[in-house]
This record gives sequence, C-alpha cells and structure tokens, in this order.
Amino acid sequence: MLRIVSRPSPNFNERVGEGVPDMLILHYTGMQTGEAAMARLTDPAARVSAHYTVEEDGTVFAHVDEQLRAWHAGVSSWRGHTDINSRSIGIEIVNPGHEFGYRDFPDAQIAAVIALSHGIVSRHGIAGRNVVGHSDVAPARKEDPGEKFPWAHLAQQGIGLWPAPRPAIGETLAEGASGAGVAGLQRALQSYGYGLEVTGVFDAATRLVVVAFQRHFRPSRLDGVADGETQALLDALIERLDVAC
Repeated sequence: MLRIVSRPSPNFNERVGEGVPDMLILHYTGMQTGEAAMARLTDPAARVSAHYTVEEDGTVFAHVDEQLRAWHAGVSSWRGHTDINSRSIGIEIVNPGHEFGYRDFPDAQIAAVIALSHGIVSRHGIAGRNVVGHSDVAPARKEDPGEKFPWAHLAQQGIGLWPAPRPAIGETLAEGASGAGVAGLQRALQSYGYGLEVTGVFDAATRLVVVAFQRHFRPSRLDGVADGETQALLDALIERLDVAC
C-alpha cells in the first residue's frame, strides 16, 4: 500500500488549453539526496516542481494536485505538442543521476512508482505511448530517468509500452548519413512521438533523439547509431500504435 505524505509546492499554475493531462513523465531527481531535491521542488525561488516525488524507500511525497500544472518538463515536445506541463503528470524519482553517482533504483522504490503510476494512468486514461521519460520529451537537454530505469518491468505491469524483440532490419545509419533511409527513420521516430524534423539528413539533433530512444528501449548501448536492432525495436513500437495509441 502506498504511503503518501503531503509536501506542497507553491510552484504551479492552471493548465493551459485543453487542460486535461494525457501524459505521464518520469524523471530522476539528479541531486545528492532526496531531501535536497524536495527542498528545491518546494522552493518558490526555484520555480520548478512535480506532482510527486518517490523516495528510495518507496515513500511518495505529493507536491501539486494532479488537476494543476506542475513545472517539471521545461522546453520539451511530444507528438507535436510543446506545452508538455499543461498535458502531463510529473513524477520525480529519487536518484543522484549521472552527475552524482547514478545507481540502480531500489525494488521498493520501483514498486511504489508502479502503484502510483497505475492510479494516474487509470484516473486520466493515459495511453501507453504517452508514458515517457524526461529524456524522451527533451532529448537535447535531459538524460533522466536514464538507462538503469526498468522500463521493461513497468511495461510488464501495464505502465507504458515495450517492443517485442525481432530480427534486426535496415542499414546502419549514423550521423552524417543522408537519403531515404534517414528520412524513414526520422519519420518513424516522429510518428512515435519524438520532436524531430524529417530532413533526410542524419544530423546532431537526430543522433540525440536516437540516443533518447535507445536510453528508453535499448539501454545496453547508447551510441546514437541507428543500427538494425534499434530500427527493429522502433518498427515494433510503430506497429503497436494502431492498438495501443
């Protein structure tokens, strides 16, 4: 059973536009301690927040009501939308992150994230493809929750999507390549939700999006190269969109 502790943040406003959350964004705190992270999330001078923080022992801290707009996504995009704060629920997961000694997420913490996410997804009807990491919506700026986050386990529990394994497909594409193959890769990444222009040129922006995709769906190698395995996983996800939205 979730242990939820109220720790209100003043950093929020009303949702803009449709005002209905249809995304769940997972972050790591990226600070040395959970307490330091929550002090920042509740500091009016910091102007950042999230709806929840999940400590390593599984305790959940509630900061902003789900009906309100927390300030957690920053400059970001997903499926053509750019005001991600207005359409999302944000969960911060205590972990020092890449800067302070990135480590595995404890079982108790992940169990709490799953239970909390189940409630959020159910209350708001959030589709699997809209359960994403901060790095998915801001690939040029963010790495969290990172390659150690157990996305496959969450998907097994009904939170988010995970591609079925399949044989590698396509030619290997890397920065500097161009042509129809690159355009097709960019189009597929864009179709899944990533903010990427289809230019037919494998530029630095494309490489960063490929890294973000790998960080989520192929964490064993984060090289920004769209090899056959990466493209096969992307293809498997695209095929699921008709049934998973």
